[in-house]
Amino acid sequence: MSIKIYVLRLSHDDPRKATGAKLLRLKLAERYRKSRGSIVLNPFSRVYLSPADRGARALVAVDASWRRIEEVRWPAGLQRRLPFLVAANPINYGIPEYLSTVEALASALIILGYWDLSLRILNPFKWGEEFLRINEDRLKAYARSSCEEEVRALSEKFRRELEDHPPVAP
Repeated sequence: MSIKIYVLRLSHDDPRKATGAKLLRLKLAERYRKSRGSIVLNPFSRVYLSPADRGARALVAVDASWRRIEEVRWPAGLQRRLPFLVAANPINYGIPEYLSTVEALASALIILGYWDLSLRILNPFKWGEEFLRINEDRLKAYARSSCEEEVRALSEKFRRELEDHPPVAP
């Protein structure tokens, strides 16, 4: 079974720096179009993405600026938020939950069981391996979970751990 990857590109950012635009240019994702059975990655959703969502036919990410995220009109589909993860992209490195479009898609793919596809879309980004390295334990735990409630509990646990033991700067 395979899953389609769609990017809804908003012109909030420089397209040369936007990871969603790069995925489209490299044909690793398609321009968004309505699709039945789609999961829309939405940081405002109250429902966490979990392995229980593995029947989805498509995954949709909105490529927008975090500075203008409140302006986004989210497309139709099952709205899901990602659990706690830490960004590795050069703009938001080390900032929890401020993922780039490719980081969000790669995380969702891992949670849904598409490790190889996740690696393929991260490969063009020199910091892609770093994203996996700093989130490996979290991503593996989320991918092994059985339901949304378990992902929610793990997400809160990982958030508390980082708050209680922040990384030490070199």
